[in-house]
Amino acid sequence: MLQVKIFEAEHEEDLEESINEFFTELLPSKFISIQYQVSIAADEETADFESLYSFSAMILYRK
Repeated sequence: MLQVKIFEAEHEEDLEESINEFFTELLPSKFISIQYQVSIAADEETADFESLYSFSAMILYRK
């Protein structure tokens, strides 16, 4: 059966840590693919228009 696991973090290092933790539990033969995305938005409520980042990844694997 195919499964999907979604990860999201505000910092790329946190995303990396979460994915690496997941991979410790996943047999290499079960891994199919990974897709990575970065989204950026400006927070207009702050005086300096602070950028907000969202790093995400979707892993497709066999259960």
